[in-house]
Amino acid sequence: MEQARRLVVTAWVVGVLGLVLVVSSVLWLRTGYVLSSVSGESMRPTYDIGDRIVAERVGADEVERGDLVLYTASERYQGAAVMQRVIGVGGDRIVCCEGRGMAQERITVNGRPVSEPYVKEGVANGGPPYAATVPEGRLFLLGDNRMNSRDSRAFAEDHDGTVPVGAVMGRVTDSYVVPGLLAAATLFGLLLAIAGLVLGITARNIRRRPAAQVALWPQHF
Repeated sequence: MEQARRLVVTAWVVGVLGLVLVVSSVLWLRTGYVLSSVSGESMRPTYDIGDRIVAERVGADEVERGDLVLYTASERYQGAAVMQRVIGVGGDRIVCCEGRGMAQERITVNGRPVSEPYVKEGVANGGPPYAATVPEGRLFLLGDNRMNSRDSRAFAEDHDGTVPVGAVMGRVTDSYVVPGLLAAATLFGLLLAIAGLVLGITARNIRRRPAAQVALWPQHF
């Protein structure tokens, strides 16, 4: 019976620890990250169709120029999540473009040319010139494939094409360390929960054995 008691205690400790680990890891993963995949060509060559992405949820004050963000704008994209690059934040003045010829064009932010080595074929615009002033609390966003991206340039009549910072779901990250650790913790928690269940069943079977033997003794007299 002592062995059964020890197994029961161990089963509870292991099982509860496993469940806590599973629940906390899943909640952290769901509330801290957004998992998605690329469905269009607007971010080529940085990301291509079918690429899996992880976006870390961040506060509005953490979004900076150059960040890749995942956001929603139902009035523009029917509620679909869109990934684009932050070109300007509240108060910025954006003008396109400085230089002649598509390969020499450069966007200026507050009068300073922006180096964009990530744009497809080095083309910073590939369309008519534009200018925008970003209101406070909003973002000016462009795709990296400027010749095939429906971004802030296409909605100039709506706050100069900008979107609210609150529309951002997360900042895209190339690091999968934390999500990977959370996934591993979830799996480990499941294994602990299963181990706790097995230990509990084993303890119950041990407790039942003496009762079964006592029931058989009278039959031998």
